[in-house]
Amino acid sequence: MIHKLEMLIALAKARHFGRAAESLGLTQPTLSSGIRQLEDELGVKLVTRGARFRGLTPEGERALVMARQIVGDARRLREEMRFAREGLSGELRLAVIPTALTRASDLATRFAEAHPGVRLSIRSRNSHEILAMIDDLDADAGITYLDNEPLGRVAQLPLYRERYALVCGEDHPLAGRESVAWSDLARQRFCLLTPDMQNRRIIDRSFLEAGVTAMPALESSSTVVLVSTVLSGGWVTVLPREMAAFLAKGHPLSVVPITGGVAAPGVGLVTQYQEPQTPLIRALFEVAERAAGEEPVDID
Repeated sequence: MIHKLEMLIALAKARHFGRAAESLGLTQPTLSSGIRQLEDELGVKLVTRGARFRGLTPEGERALVMARQIVGDARRLREEMRFAREGLSGELRLAVIPTALTRASDLATRFAEAHPGVRLSIRSRNSHEILAMIDDLDADAGITYLDNEPLGRVAQLPLYRERYALVCGEDHPLAGRESVAWSDLARQRFCLLTPDMQNRRIIDRSFLEAGVTAMPALESSSTVVLVSTVLSGGWVTVLPREMAAFLAKGHPLSVVPITGGVAAPGVGLVTQYQEPQTPLIRALFEVAERAAGEEPVDID
């Protein structure tokens, strides 16, 4: 039954029988047969079929919610038993917003030092994708924004507040300042993150409050691309201060703190709300809580 529920979860995510089968390492006929067997066992039709996948039936949607819970519980049971047998081991999968990757690296390093038997995986995703990955059991936890868009029913731990800086060339007119206001950034040649990134939406609100129209001539989902573009000359970008300092280090770039704007958004660790949590998640939150306790006070 558990394996067939995993098939349903994979199919709902991929919305395509072939891709769902591939994600599970199965043939498409094996997946189709498994879904039909699940329907026979439950006595309801779960999938609307045609020449291609057309979606889940209302019963399928309800079954999907319970399937995620059951599969998650089964995985937690296996992890608890492995912990009792072997101690903390296995794989911990983190999905992280791009602007928090330096913090994620620090957290992963701390965790690996404390628990060397655990493998870690970090994937860069936007905030919506992170929540979807946690729901679909493709990520164990995420680092994302906590207070700007709905998170749903998750367990969360605040880590820090995100404050911003202008990244520009050393010869830029604003490079020598101790700080700038958002209103100082009018008529700049911007490269910024793409609009699907929550960081970009936060930055856009700060520009709006300052009466600045920022129309980027280049957009990217990669902070590395943004800083590389600034290095080419004539461009500026806005990034979280820590990320900006990390990417600008060793380059002829200036990182100038930006004051004002919308309230500094909180960033934190999130995972499915469960009682009890798995040993891996408990250990992750313990390490993250210690790291958050070392967070310095940042005053504009």
